[in-house]
Amino acid sequence: MNKRKNNRYKKSGEKHTRREKQSGKQHPAQLGRTNGKAAGRQKTVTAKVTCSGLTDEGKGIVQWEGKKLEVEHLLPGETAELAVSQKGRHTRTELKRIIKPSDERVKPPCDYYDECGGCQLQHMNNQAQTRFKQETVDALMQPFGKPEPILTMEHPYDYRNKSHTTFGPNKERQVIGGLYAQNTHEIIPIDRCLIHDPKADEIVQTIKGIMKSSKLQPYDEDTGHGFLRHVLIKVGKTSGEIMVVLVAASPVFQGKKNVVKALREAHPEITTLLLNVNKRNTSMVLGDEEKVLFGKGTIMDTLCGLTFDISAKSFYQINPGQTEKLYEKAMEMAELTGKETVIDAYCGIGTIGLIASRKASRVIGVELNNDAVRDAIHNSKRNGVKNARFYQGDAGEFMVQMAARGEKADVVMMDPPRNGSDEAFLSSVVKLQPERVVYVSCNPQTQAQNLKYLEKNGYSVEEIQPVDMFPQTTHVECCVSLVRNSN
Repeated sequence: MNKRKNNRYKKSGEKHTRREKQSGKQHPAQLGRTNGKAAGRQKTVTAKVTCSGLTDEGKGIVQWEGKKLEVEHLLPGETAELAVSQKGRHTRTELKRIIKPSDERVKPPCDYYDECGGCQLQHMNNQAQTRFKQETVDALMQPFGKPEPILTMEHPYDYRNKSHTTFGPNKERQVIGGLYAQNTHEIIPIDRCLIHDPKADEIVQTIKGIMKSSKLQPYDEDTGHGFLRHVLIKVGKTSGEIMVVLVAASPVFQGKKNVVKALREAHPEITTLLLNVNKRNTSMVLGDEEKVLFGKGTIMDTLCGLTFDISAKSFYQINPGQTEKLYEKAMEMAELTGKETVIDAYCGIGTIGLIASRKASRVIGVELNNDAVRDAIHNSKRNGVKNARFYQGDAGEFMVQMAARGEKADVVMMDPPRNGSDEAFLSSVVKLQPERVVYVSCNPQTQAQNLKYLEKNGYSVEEIQPVDMFPQTTHVECCVSLVRNSN
């Protein structure tokens, strides 16, 4: 799942500050309610329905007055009472009461589950979550073959090695920090997210206390005033090293020495602390300006026996335990014997390519992000890898140029963004004619679209392996191997 997964973490946040001013959408808890001028135009009725199935987003499917409706947190076979609101051509639903619950329903362990929206499946037991993801991948991949059973986690919590907390003031101008409610800029104050690393959440709580005692102001999106916007934390699950990034609206950090001292005294396990300055009014969390306040500015972690330096901006898979299963499967699909030339497209900081280098003749990594390429070169040297080279550029153009020079690659390994690869990139793979393609994706839907192109242009799908990288959410990773047709 390269670079850009889990939508909730693009702008993570918390409760009861922002008034959905940018999205204009209601929070799920408000659906079906009417007030003010809207009351005269919005009709809300109570409906008794039975759920017949689930959407790809894990919402229950029901029929009501000839319409197909989607209902959050409703399971197949359940009978429920809904509030159905109609305003013009738009129909919204709110789950009011479960009349006949499913045997697979469980009480969500998270106190913020109904408000947050970051996890979508906590009301299902583990078996139901696994079946939902398996069936989703099976349906998408049906044209290409039968997927293998999904690889799951024994403990499907506490797995995220990266967490992002948004700060702001509440109505009483007090400091709050947490996650944005789904589709809004309303911060939900959260003390503990059950899929975060527990230590990361402890550090955030400490930062909240330091802000109050030091009178350090949170950033207010409405006024543009204040200092602290976000806190990004990365944890080396193997090394135990911890990075804390304070994302501020200004480089002027009043009381910096005292804040750094207090945080280090409370959490000596923090190995590096950074200040990132983001003055832009965008959904991007990190800005371009960065200063190391303590430590070396990066953390180290181990993956598949190799060590990697991880910077604030570098992409690194958020679930290392499941990532090892995913990458081990990808290497198995590549069928490397020590003679192959491998291209690691979208190489990031070099994780897949460097792991492949142990069984390949040579590896060529290509990545647009120059900082990531620099990290990949550093990680190559760190691990003593002599047969891997990393280049900054467009991977598709790079492969077209290779083909034009008559150069060959035996295996292309690709891990594109959520929106998949475009036709220009896929056509470059076809031009280069590798014997095998190993396609890792965090979005099987766009992956299936790309597989259609590759099958039409000389490749056949050989194996499909889903991996549950993101328990409690609807997201699923999928690794697919393709082989070039002989005629």
